[in-house]
Amino acid sequence: MQAPDTPAAAKLLVDCLAEQGCDRIFTVPGESFLQVLDGLGRQDAIDVVTCRQEGGVSFMACADGAMTGRPGVAFVTRGPGATNASIGVHVAQQDSQPMILFVGDVDSEMRDREGFQEVDFAAFFSPIAKWAARIDSADRIPEYVARAYATAISGRPGPVVLALPEDMLGRETAATPRARVERPAQAPCPDAMQAMMALIGDAAAPLAVIGGAGWNARARAHFQVFAERLGLPVATAFRRQDAISPSSKVYAGNLGYGPNPRLVERVKQADLILAIGARLGEATTDGYTVPPPTAPDRRLVHVHPDADELNRVYPADLAICASMDEFAESAALWDDGAVVDFDAGAEAHREWEEWATAHPNGHRLDMGQAVQFMRDTLPADTIICNGAGNFAGWWHRYWRYEGFPTQLAPTCGAMGYGVPAAVAAALRHPDRTVVAVAGDGDFLMNGQELATAAQHGAQMIVIVVDNSAYGTIRMHQEREFPGEDRISATRLANPDFAALAEAYGAWSARAATTDEFKDALVAAQGRSGLRLIHCTIDIEQLAASGASVSGLRGR
Repeated sequence: MQAPDTPAAAKLLVDCLAEQGCDRIFTVPGESFLQVLDGLGRQDAIDVVTCRQEGGVSFMACADGAMTGRPGVAFVTRGPGATNASIGVHVAQQDSQPMILFVGDVDSEMRDREGFQEVDFAAFFSPIAKWAARIDSADRIPEYVARAYATAISGRPGPVVLALPEDMLGRETAATPRARVERPAQAPCPDAMQAMMALIGDAAAPLAVIGGAGWNARARAHFQVFAERLGLPVATAFRRQDAISPSSKVYAGNLGYGPNPRLVERVKQADLILAIGARLGEATTDGYTVPPPTAPDRRLVHVHPDADELNRVYPADLAICASMDEFAESAALWDDGAVVDFDAGAEAHREWEEWATAHPNGHRLDMGQAVQFMRDTLPADTIICNGAGNFAGWWHRYWRYEGFPTQLAPTCGAMGYGVPAAVAAALRHPDRTVVAVAGDGDFLMNGQELATAAQHGAQMIVIVVDNSAYGTIRMHQEREFPGEDRISATRLANPDFAALAEAYGAWSARAATTDEFKDALVAAQGRSGLRLIHCTIDIEQLAASGASVSGLRGR
């Protein structure tokens, strides 16, 4: 019996993705889109990465979009597949990263009967996506795919979700793909640039907060030239630390959780803040307090590629809607004859260098010293991937995010992101060192994607920081409800992570002291393939402020 051809609609969908430049998709296969799987298997332009859980699928797609600036693409099945994948959609939305999630859906004749695994995906995803829709007509596949790309990459980038009815994918169609969609160029208004420079010239203590929607290597390079020419202190928004070179003479450090107290004070004292790409969200501003939304003695220039974000929470004295790279280039080339030169940039950089230098803390495995050794051992353009947890604070404080992109971390604080993001990074940049750092609780959210890494030959190092607890929540418990008898639901009984990694075919090592970590890292760096270092530390050692859990008791 001769196998049937791939249905025209499914083949058209694959062809449309290829036309848009898609070269990789992440999936857990499902019977609801068998026709697409068949089409993907009969072409060579798009690599198919088979994952182990839909949360890992969507995290990989989100990370891929963050690295390329084009939507990361994921395919999952209906019902539990889609709901599992929703975590990555939420991350892409809050991180302003382009992503498209395709969901195999019930047959059209089964709709609205609560058929097997049926969900109203437009209703389900609309609150956490830029656009969520259903393709009912095979002839309109090119329209929907092109619009999905345009929506995902334009303005504030974000996720799009498209449902694919099973019967629609099997239909005939003579439609052809639409041409590749590009992000619209948005140059800043010259009058607005002039007004911004006038505000800077009148300021006594200006400061820039950068990184976010649409930031790229071009924006990074041009804005650094601009800030260094003025001596303008530059802070990065939460988990946007690769938005400027850490070696820049004006880099002042990162905002978010556990920032340098001197930087916090500098933000509080600033009479002009330039928010470039940053939404000034809750994490970056410490709950909308640093800075507060309004202050009589402070002015705000807000530059963002999406007009809907301007004046949304923070009222701007000057709002500029422009692409980050277009704005940064205009700023770097701006010359109106005025001479502006601040000493604060160099001073802020010295304060950051002091803050970002680890000093021995007396613990057997001193994580600050461990990260500093990583910095001295691994290439400067190493990509660091992490999820959420207290462990991440050591890298946020002591790692130097040189190159772009080098930081893949969810600004919405989702656990389990690090390992899937590292898989995506290792496949996207096989010539670079990729490291996933994870806490013990964080790792077990998506650690099964080590199987994906092994299957697809991802070259990556995984560092698991094991304190046998949900460390961040434990820290909050100690602060809010001090006392050993008040610890609740945060203790963990963990597996042997090194042995678990070996079961996936990885090389592994254990480290309970700083010297053991150093030896393990050198050994890992000298190997290829999948490698994991299981670090065991005391719950008393916390990352965010250098304090211990016991030091928080009674506060």
